[in-house]
Amino acid sequence: MNKPSLEYGSAIRASLDEKLKESVISVMPVSLLVFALSLTPWVDISSRELFVFIVAAFLLVLGIGLFNLGADMAMTPMGQYIGQGLTASKKMGILLSVGFAMGLLITIAEPDLTVLADQVKAVMNGTLLILTVGVGVGILLLIGVVKIVFHMDLTNLLLFFYMALFCLAAILIDAGKGSLLAMSFDSGGVTTGPITVPFIMALGVGIALTVGGRNASENSFGLIALCSVGPILAVLVLSLLSKGSLQYEMVDYSMGNVFSEGTFQLFLHKGLEVVKSLILVVLFFFVLQFLVLKLPKSKIFQILFGILYTFVGLVLFLTAVEMAFMPLGFKIGSQLSSHSPLIIIIFAFIIGNVVVLAEPAVHVLNNQVQEITGGEVTKRQMMMALSLGVGISIGLSVLRVYLGFSVLYYLIPGYVISLGLSFFVPKLYTAIAFDSGGVASGPLTSSFILPMVIGVCATMQGESAVLDFAFGVVAMVAMTPLITIQSLGFKSVMTVRYRSSVAMRRILEAADDQIIYFE
Repeated sequence: MNKPSLEYGSAIRASLDEKLKESVISVMPVSLLVFALSLTPWVDISSRELFVFIVAAFLLVLGIGLFNLGADMAMTPMGQYIGQGLTASKKMGILLSVGFAMGLLITIAEPDLTVLADQVKAVMNGTLLILTVGVGVGILLLIGVVKIVFHMDLTNLLLFFYMALFCLAAILIDAGKGSLLAMSFDSGGVTTGPITVPFIMALGVGIALTVGGRNASENSFGLIALCSVGPILAVLVLSLLSKGSLQYEMVDYSMGNVFSEGTFQLFLHKGLEVVKSLILVVLFFFVLQFLVLKLPKSKIFQILFGILYTFVGLVLFLTAVEMAFMPLGFKIGSQLSSHSPLIIIIFAFIIGNVVVLAEPAVHVLNNQVQEITGGEVTKRQMMMALSLGVGISIGLSVLRVYLGFSVLYYLIPGYVISLGLSFFVPKLYTAIAFDSGGVASGPLTSSFILPMVIGVCATMQGESAVLDFAFGVVAMVAMTPLITIQSLGFKSVMTVRYRSSVAMRRILEAADDQIIYFE
């Protein structure tokens, strides 16, 4: 084996070690919180269930580590190469067509969306829902590409689409289909998950850097924000056109026998699911490689290895989630809410603060934000703002379940504040904030938090109320970071202004001292 190969292998091992350390730090708070809860009289978690959870937590650590390595090696480079290669070709028609196709295919590949589709299949066809969301992402990604190429203002675009979104929501309520409203908003949150985020963010960076301009770094953000709006608009339209029963049926959240042949079947099922998801994206990329990109073999081999790591990581991650995190999430929600509403609200706030740490796409976003802003926005600041935002959103969601009111009472004021802040903070913060909203609502939100809130709702309001009051938690998780991160930007602006005024006052005072009076 030659020296470059040995060095490359050593670099991968070092990178994997770093990713595994990060994933241990990410998963440990959630695991410790569940373990501590099992020692209280509030939740009855058997020793067998606890053992399954520990095994699942180990798989989750390994899965997140391998996925993050694969994202760095494959998904992010693929997006950036496509963005740079197609933009450099100066063929706008091809760039837009590829943007739409990749938006559709990358969404079909998103496991979070599959999780949501499985939980609402009683009221909406899962395949139709996935395709509708894919079309919504494709169209808004196309618009996002146009925004980058022509340096359009993100705030104006977001204002237009959110106004259209709430108009459609009002029409849906007027048509007597308000029960589908929260699920429609949730579809926007689950779309931007572990596969979508690295690819779309890198695509934006690749296009922005190739197009150039004075604010190329700032212009690269915003694609995730737009791609989060597209699914909501598309599913609202689908909901308006849908016919049939709106009676929600609870899915089976029992843990089951995971130590016999059920475990192998679960791994096999998740493996086939991930293969079907990734294969279209990979094939489309290699078609572009053959026709347009013409990348050297070394980069292609790196991408292939990255895809392998991504595949294994996602299989482990999704298996761990379904094996223990979904069942225990539902059980914790059901049993805690039977004791005291205050206990479950406090727990929801705490679990929201730590669950975002285990979201793979959050780390991808935080790394890119720190890199592109040159350290102006650090990973630590991003993580603190996201954790606080997600904690507040889940606590408020459980309060909504307890009181029984529409999610619009949160979403309308929340988006008014978010869009209002966008006029007072640097545009970079607005773009990062709206991207963060889509990223924060990842796999654990749809597969641990949502089942937990469904358990709370089933206990407090009954199973028939789940569609009205439990769904919407993903939308809340996607909304609150818009406020917290823009507040971070607002604080930065006010700090700069305060320091400038203090400096100016000192200059004027010093100038007064230097005046010499002659008689």
